[in-house]
Amino acid sequence: MRHGVSVTEVLIVVVLIGLMTMIAAPRLDRAMAGIVVDAEAHRIASAHVRARMMAITGSRVMLLRIAPESLWIAEVAGTDTTRAWTGPGPASAGAALSGPSYPLRFTPLGITFGVSNGTWTVTYRGASRDVVVSRLGRVRVRRP
Repeated sequence: MRHGVSVTEVLIVVVLIGLMTMIAAPRLDRAMAGIVVDAEAHRIASAHVRARMMAITGSRVMLLRIAPESLWIAEVAGTDTTRAWTGPGPASAGAALSGPSYPLRFTPLGITFGVSNGTWTVTYRGASRDVVVSRLGRVRVRRP
């Protein structure tokens, strides 16, 4: 009577696990890249909504700067700006950001003015999402 496992059986199981891992790993990597770009694109969209709501509720002009390293919102009073909120940018998750470098200005009515429409693209390991901001202050995330 035999009790135990032979070396050949263990070797076959290890090889099968290795083959299954080689097949599944690229698909998991693509899925993870999609999750990262979705999260970072929605972080930018959330910062946009936050700046708009801060402008409306505080009846003041707010400025939103979208940069790879950080997202920040500042209150504008004359020629002076005071930061009201700061958050991490897409670079904190290893994602790249491309798009306009100008800040968005929100009126106390929540409408953007000046050069305020644009498209920012977040990319990570081949996956990408666009954050589209309209002149009226609408924001949406889409797949390019």
